[in-house]
Amino acid sequence: MNSRAVFFLIFLLCAGLLGVAFYMEHVMGLEPCPLCWLQRFGFMAAGTVSLLAALHGPHGFGARIYGVLLSVSAGAGLAMAGRQLWLQSLPADQVPACGPSVDYMLDVLPWMEVLTTALKGTGDCAEVTWRFLGLSIPGWTAIFFSLLVIVGLVMLFRPPRKPEWIQG
Repeated sequence: MNSRAVFFLIFLLCAGLLGVAFYMEHVMGLEPCPLCWLQRFGFMAAGTVSLLAALHGPHGFGARIYGVLLSVSAGAGLAMAGRQLWLQSLPADQVPACGPSVDYMLDVLPWMEVLTTALKGTGDCAEVTWRFLGLSIPGWTAIFFSLLVIVGLVMLFRPPRKPEWIQG
């Protein structure tokens, strides 16, 4: 499969996952915590990189660069999912205090303080409000981010293909 098709499929996956996140928020009424927002940004970054790569249709070195960018953006999202899974695994007495909503923090706090608070996570991030097949939302996002990191690394390390006009 050529790199353009792979990156386009990744873009569609990221768009679909973001659609599920917005459905869960606006239809199911699940309020995203700060780490959930950061994971959404991870999918947005991976999707944007993949869309650009699909439009560009890179070969060789270009596909490798997009593979690195995909792995980095998905790796950052994986780190956020891992942090949230760690918070969810803590005993109740060790869970940090709950904080204000992201919307409120953006209204009253400087941007860097909002980011710092989001990276640390709050008690809201430790609350499991939904499960599917035994996994919470960050468990599922960790799986998808891991797959994206793997695809990015495959794009980085796969052997170069001969141009189509030579293969014939």
